[in-house]
Amino acid sequence: MTTQDLRNALARLAPKHLEEFRRLVEIPSISAQGTGIDEAAKAVAELCEARGFRTEIRPTAGNPVVCAWGGADDGPTLLFYEHYDVQPPEPVDEWTHPPFEITEHDGKYFGRGTADTKGHIMLRLAAIDAAREVFGGDPIRYVFLVEGEEEIGSPNLEGFIEDNAADLKADACLWEFGGVEEDGRPGVSLGLKGIQTFELRAQCPNRDAHSSLGAVIDNPLYRLAAAVASLRDEDGRILIEGFYDDVRELTKAELAAIEAEPPRDDAMKAEYGLDGFLGGASGFELTRRLQAEPCLNVNGFHGGYGGAGTKTVLPSRGLVKLDFRLVPDQKPARVVEQLESHLQRNGFGDIEVIPMAGEGPGRTPLDDPFVKIVCDAAREAYGMEPLIRVSSAGTGPAAPFRDVLGVPFATAGCGYPGSRGHAPDENIRIADFENGKLHTALVIAGLRGT
Repeated sequence: MTTQDLRNALARLAPKHLEEFRRLVEIPSISAQGTGIDEAAKAVAELCEARGFRTEIRPTAGNPVVCAWGGADDGPTLLFYEHYDVQPPEPVDEWTHPPFEITEHDGKYFGRGTADTKGHIMLRLAAIDAAREVFGGDPIRYVFLVEGEEEIGSPNLEGFIEDNAADLKADACLWEFGGVEEDGRPGVSLGLKGIQTFELRAQCPNRDAHSSLGAVIDNPLYRLAAAVASLRDEDGRILIEGFYDDVRELTKAELAAIEAEPPRDDAMKAEYGLDGFLGGASGFELTRRLQAEPCLNVNGFHGGYGGAGTKTVLPSRGLVKLDFRLVPDQKPARVVEQLESHLQRNGFGDIEVIPMAGEGPGRTPLDDPFVKIVCDAAREAYGMEPLIRVSSAGTGPAAPFRDVLGVPFATAGCGYPGSRGHAPDENIRIADFENGKLHTALVIAGLRGT
């Protein structure tokens, strides 16, 4: 088997894979709106069944999970974690191409889900087809876990994995995203942050009042503003007692990997129109904080009058939405306890704390043998040295894969910095799609060789 053999097989099969890809993107499987879910789950199941895999659509308390098993009867097992749900297309008028069609333009495929993450479902299947053709059969065993709630926080996935752990055993896992960096190098991410979201609610008078009464009646928006201000300092450091106690220290190898990354300062300043970053972070410190430090974000502050002109009102109620991004070994349930204790201790016991979605963090050690397989495959597929990220700055349901299944995971995919996932005109570059197929096929070949 040579890399060129796999390239040739993928080229021969490309028209078939594109038609299958079109079918997936045409289904508006929007978990936030509850549309297209059953149709998308069925379509994914049919793609797996077409390859001879034993396939089941298993229910959860929310959207169903597609599971499939196939390949070799013994040897290494590779788990593919994916999701068939996508973000809503709104604002639709900002799309220059139809959101639920694949439009080929300027060397790219446009459409909702092309990057996040129906394109990755398709390139995994394409890689399996190519490996099967080149090896004359399946070189390894495969397990697919394709959920339908990733875009709404995967609320039922951890329980599903706990209940189905015996059926999901594997030696390694390819995660549901990946691709290339700004400079064209393949990127390999080894972790994801966790998250715990909250609503904080406050009420002072039992009804809206005239603002002149602000001389003697407290204001719920002031209460919430003071409570939020107590949670972190001006540099972004979280002030909740004991919050950092569970944060796992980075290893020397992880620190070295972060140090080796090119600076992101200028690109991020240009992208977001910034002059600088919290706490003066730059270079190594900027990258370290993005990948390996927890943070607090205020998602929204709501209450009172927001219409035209003025309304001199003292509102009766206010609401704040927060999220904490977490790193190993922090636990979402522990953060709930810490926030509640902090507010009580600092005189904000009247504020109602409502925990919302939570996911634990996860990270694959740099020295895991699977990391070498993925990186070697990236080097061969792209002809460039891969950029290894200790962790993504974002969040995904990584904790049960590490804590329940005990599998190392890494990324290999077809995204790029201009993919516009979650935004209008989501897209992937066709060349990245083809390279992502090859990267996955080479991971399959590498795992077979272990």
